[in-house]
Amino acid sequence: MQKKIVSYVRVSTQKQGASGLVLDAQHQAVSSYIIQTDAELLAEFVEIESGKKTDSERPQLAQALQACKKHNAVLVVAKLDRLARNVHFI
Repeated sequence: MQKKIVSYVRVSTQKQGASGLVLDAQHQAVSSYIIQTDAELLAEFVEIESGKKTDSERPQLAQALQACKKHNAVLVVAKLDRLARNVHFI
């Protein structure tokens, strides 16, 4: 059975989002994971918000987590610091 995943990519600033380089790198990392594990990508959520904010202050993260629960999927991030800067949050 194929693993179901939901991806979440994030940058902190509008400037980073506009350049697209950081987002592209995260997309590549997630794509590599999908290929290596033969996973099924159900949804992808992109956000431009500070990693210091909580999930209630990051609507795309909240939606990604909701999609994981709904579909019994795994949340995939390119790097742990894209999810949060705070260990307690993680």
